[in-house]
Amino acid sequence: MGRDFSHIARRCERAVVTAYRELREQGNGDMPAFRACTALYRIHHPESSVNEAQRLVAEWIDHHIIRQDTGPTDGCDCP
Repeated sequence: MGRDFSHIARRCERAVVTAYRELREQGNGDMPAFRACTALYRIHHPESSVNEAQRLVAEWIDHHIIRQDTGPTDGCDCP
């Protein structure tokens, strides 16, 4: 899991993916890491609903961590 995610353009997406990776590397379970990353996303985007945050975080984890895809993702509209 020690991959470089600096190619991710959105700061919130990069923060979420990096946090998830580091939490898992430190021995945290999948769900606690997911919940922490959902909270982190909502700090960046307090206007986001919990459902929206969970959907985006799950998509980003799947894209970057599970599938190890380096292409762009759908997501929020921030830079």
